[in-house]
Amino acid sequence: MTYIIAEPCVDVMDQACVSVCPVDCIHFDEGTDRTLFIDPNECIDCGACEPECPVNAIFAEDALPAQWAAYTEINALWYSDKDAARAKVNALKPA
Repeated sequence: MTYIIAEPCVDVMDQACVSVCPVDCIHFDEGTDRTLFIDPNECIDCGACEPECPVNAIFAEDALPAQWAAYTEINALWYSDKDAARAKVNALKPA
């Protein structure tokens, strides 16, 4: 299991979660991305990020609300194809 950052983070991008992550698995490209992403290969499932998010955008994978299921793929995709992940975010929540 891993943690997922879902739609409430889009265009908010509060970085409190980044500062508490013990393995630095939360990333984004400043000035380009509209949301933060958790690397599923680096996440150690500690849960430290979840309570830090002021907009409740972080979920354990098995607790992710169904309406945001696409964000599981988007978080992982960002680490192999950033442009494709950004396009999916934009399609789900146009700017």
